[in-house]
Amino acid sequence: MSDRTGIFAGDTPFEIARRWLAEAEASEPNDPNAIALATSDADGLPNVRMVLLKEIEDDAFVFYTNYGSAKAAELELNAQAAFVMHWKSLRRQIRVRGRIEREDGPQADEYFASRSLKSRLGAWASHQSQPLASRKTLMAEVAKVTAKYGTTPPRPPFWGGYRLRPVEVEFWADGAFRLHDRFQWRNDMGGNWQTVRLSP
Repeated sequence: MSDRTGIFAGDTPFEIARRWLAEAEASEPNDPNAIALATSDADGLPNVRMVLLKEIEDDAFVFYTNYGSAKAAELELNAQAAFVMHWKSLRRQIRVRGRIEREDGPQADEYFASRSLKSRLGAWASHQSQPLASRKTLMAEVAKVTAKYGTTPPRPPFWGGYRLRPVEVEFWADGAFRLHDRFQWRNDMGGNWQTVRLSP
């Protein structure tokens, strides 16, 4: 639209999202790539938690997790999700809704290998979302996998990524007197995006 200029300018929502995230990395004190990821269980009951967004591709957003986690179980039941990124320092947010697919190939291997050694060992040790007797039990499992894999743990078969391909992306920026600026991008699933300004 004619007034989609300044911070809202861009040919794709992914271009704008990358730019906003880069700005947040310079001002947000902790985890500027944190997203609140929403899924739903078999009964349709929503669930939400914070995860770290690891890649903004040209047509998707990618995050990683344990495939035995509650979020993964819900994504396998209903391969649709939504997330919001909110930056207090910038007074902006991005809302995304779309379809989910697994990323458990070479790209997941490459990302896993880039993590710190302790994080890679921790991925092997943690049975995410399952009951845990004590922290001592967890640390014993860490010691066990450390002895087994040493400094070169491979990516666990139960750990990998998800790619969210959006059907809708909204960019929100704070405005004076709560007259916020909002632009919604909608994908017609034919590769075309339509944008509209929304009332605050």
